[in-house]
Amino acid sequence: MTRPLPSEEPGETRGAVPAGGAGAHRGEPEAAPPRDKGADRAAVRAFRPQRRVPAIVVAVLLTLLGLLVAAETVSALAGSPLRWLPYDRMLAWAATTPWSDPLVLTGAAIVALAGLALLVTALVPGRPRMVPVRTGDPDLIIGVRPKSFTRALEHAAEEVPGVRSAHASLRGHTVAVTPATSGWDDEGFGRAVREAVLTRLAGLDPVEPYRVAVNVKERR
Repeated sequence: MTRPLPSEEPGETRGAVPAGGAGAHRGEPEAAPPRDKGADRAAVRAFRPQRRVPAIVVAVLLTLLGLLVAAETVSALAGSPLRWLPYDRMLAWAATTPWSDPLVLTGAAIVALAGLALLVTALVPGRPRMVPVRTGDPDLIIGVRPKSFTRALEHAAEEVPGVRSAHASLRGHTVAVTPATSGWDDEGFGRAVREAVLTRLAGLDPVEPYRVAVNVKERR
C-alpha cells in the first residue's frame, strides 16, 4: 500500500527545509560557493547533449545533395550532362502540376514536418549526461552522474529512522523518492524523508532547481 505525498513548489533553502516542508531546492547551503549566473550557465551548457547524430545525418545528406548538384551542373556546362536526375521530366511535371495537386501538398507537408522536427531537435534541450553542481567559478565545471546523484539521495532517505530501503529517480526536474517502511506516522514520516532529501540536495547544491516528490510504500 502506498500513500503519495504531493510534490512542493520550488523554494529557497540554505541547508535546511523552509517552514511548511517545502519540497524543492534551489541549492544554497551555508558553505556553498557564491552564486554566479555565468558559472551556472557554463555548467548547464557543458553537460547539455550536443545532438551529434541529427547534425551528422543532416550534414551528410546536404553534402551528398551538394555534390550531386555540382556534378550535374559541371557535366551540363561541359556539354555531356550526366542526367543522374531526370530533371527534364521533373521540370515538365512541375510546370503542368497545380499547387492544389495532392502530390504537391503531400510533398510540401513532408518537407515541412521534417524541417520542424529538425528545428525542435535543435532547440529543445535533451536529457543532460550529468547533473551540474554549483562551483561559483565559470572555469571550474563539475557534474555528478545521475545514478550517483540519485544514490546519494537514496542514502539520505535511508538515514531516516524507520526506512528499510529507498529508491530515488529523476523525472525531469523532479526527484521521485519511494521509501519503504513497515509503518509510518501518517504524513509526518513522509515529511521527515523529504527533509532529509532536501538537506542532502542542499549539500550537493545542483545548479538547476529540483522538486521532491515522496511516495511512502509500506512493507508488511
